[in-house]
Amino acid sequence: MSQVLPGDAPLIHDLIGIGFGPSNVAMAIALSEHNARVGRQEAVTAHFFERQPNFGWHRGMLIDDATMQVSFLKDLVTLRNPSSEYTFLRYLQSKGRLIDFVNHKNLFPLRVEFHDYFEWAAAKVDDMVSYGHEVVSVDPVVRDGVVEYVDVTARSGSETVVHRARNLVIGTGLRPVMPEGVERSDRVWHNSDLLAKVDGLEGTDPTRFIVVGAGQSAAENVAYLHRRFPNAEICAVFSRYGYSPADDSSFANRIFDPEAVDEYFTAPDDIKRRLMDYHGNTNYSVVDIDLIDELYRVAYQEKVLGAERLRFLNISRLTGVEETPDTVRATVTSLVTGEENVVDADVVVLATGYSQAEPLGILGDVAKSCHLDEQGRVRVERDYRITTDPELRCGIYLQGGTEHTHGITSSLLSNTAIRVGEILDSILDRTAEPAQEEPRPVADGIGSVR
Repeated sequence: MSQVLPGDAPLIHDLIGIGFGPSNVAMAIALSEHNARVGRQEAVTAHFFERQPNFGWHRGMLIDDATMQVSFLKDLVTLRNPSSEYTFLRYLQSKGRLIDFVNHKNLFPLRVEFHDYFEWAAAKVDDMVSYGHEVVSVDPVVRDGVVEYVDVTARSGSETVVHRARNLVIGTGLRPVMPEGVERSDRVWHNSDLLAKVDGLEGTDPTRFIVVGAGQSAAENVAYLHRRFPNAEICAVFSRYGYSPADDSSFANRIFDPEAVDEYFTAPDDIKRRLMDYHGNTNYSVVDIDLIDELYRVAYQEKVLGAERLRFLNISRLTGVEETPDTVRATVTSLVTGEENVVDADVVVLATGYSQAEPLGILGDVAKSCHLDEQGRVRVERDYRITTDPELRCGIYLQGGTEHTHGITSSLLSNTAIRVGEILDSILDRTAEPAQEEPRPVADGIGSVR
């Protein structure tokens, strides 16, 4: 940690956000609304870095008929500020579809439509974000043994920019998970690549796909590929007898309520584990019942007609993947008998889920001041701020990676609007505390260039 002299200091922001997915877009909106209320003198200065060239949220999964699994009212703002100009309903009004949507009598929009809403909202606050900028380091700024700020370095091509912040909000999203020893290739896809890869198969007349996984994405991929390639066989591989329905009943959905975060946070560890066991079927490895019924209907119809293209290799798991010059050879092993079944296919699609990006990975030396629990997980306060040594006064906040402390809504949309409001309140409360520092310049530019 090097001493930084006042003359070397770049512009100071109250907040810098890493990543600009839905969570940090919601953060930017909350900041914008706050600043509009209080005026320039009390405004919170902020900037966000996003490595993608523009806004994008699971683009590879925007299948044309796939719908959201949460109500449109759980958008970026409504649960925090129903009168906001950034609501999904205001988006519909701007697109001329409000009455059509009301007549549709549906709480769950198309996923592609909700993505368009996210893009619309992100565009309204894009003065706060630098797209195409990847954060490569976070360095502590030490003065008299205290870290009041961190310097955030981001790169875009040959350009390097440095911003200084008194608070950091990490919203880097999820990373695709592949089975151990399996790499993505032209014939082995993660489901997040589906739409980006599938167009390359046009004109090749594929004969068989294998889709591995038991969750919503896996079932959607099976249905999509079956529909798009009418001459191809689709083999679904999963370890259950069949897809399990998602529990979206009214009482079970209370696990996503804002109050549930308070209850989960204060619960003993054994109760936390029970709650996840009880209600994991609201979100993990489950499928909407309507899609389950449709897939079963199609499979039964094909059996009646004697033209079975939809096959379910259940109570089985993928145990091997080997690429040949013309195909990919998958080994599927029965969990009951241990019998191995070798299946050749044009493509294997692995709907094997996501993991949260390591929250401390980007923090460099700053991570040394962050506290871990007995299981090596980062300690997080109720306001989503990482617990740190007292010498680290710069607030480090997490949007995601807090499932062990805050429950199932950690990386989900259900509580996003409330969460960003709580983070903003925390930043404002901490800013209001007496501070011993020199006046700061207003941060309204890209920052210094190295």
